[in-house]
Amino acid sequence: MYSHTTQIRVHYALTDQMGFVYHGHYAQFFEIARGEAIRNLGFTYKELEAMGVIMPVVDLHTRFLRPVRYDELINVTVTLREIPLHHKVEFHSEVHDSSGALCASGSVTLYFMEAATMKRTTMPQALVEVITPYFAAL
Repeated sequence: MYSHTTQIRVHYALTDQMGFVYHGHYAQFFEIARGEAIRNLGFTYKELEAMGVIMPVVDLHTRFLRPVRYDELINVTVTLREIPLHHKVEFHSEVHDSSGALCASGSVTLYFMEAATMKRTTMPQALVEVITPYFAAL
C-alpha cells in the first residue's frame, strides 16, 4: 500500500456563505494531494504526459462527515490500496482537520490512456518500477 499526506491551508475563497469549505472544492483537495503523492514517487503529471500517457478522472465519490472552515490547516491523505494492474487506478482520500478528526473521505478513479489515440493503456513501466516495492509482501 502506498500513502502520502499533503497539508493544505483553507483559503477564504474556498468557503461558502456558512463559512464552511464549499463541497465542490473537495475534488480539488483530492487532486492537489494526488499530484503531490505522484510527485513524492518522483514523477509529475507533466512528465507522465510527456511519456504519452494522460489520466482522466472517470469516477469521483465524496462523503462529508464534518465541516472544514476558513484558515484551517487540513491534511489530505491519498492511498493506493492496490497496485494498478490494468488501465485504471483508484486513489482513496481522507481529509483530516488540525485536531486529526476525519472530515471527508472519498475515492477517485482515473484511467491510463494513450494521449495520441485516447485508448486505454497500462501504467507506464517507469511508474510501475517505483510503486511496486510499496506492495511487496512483508
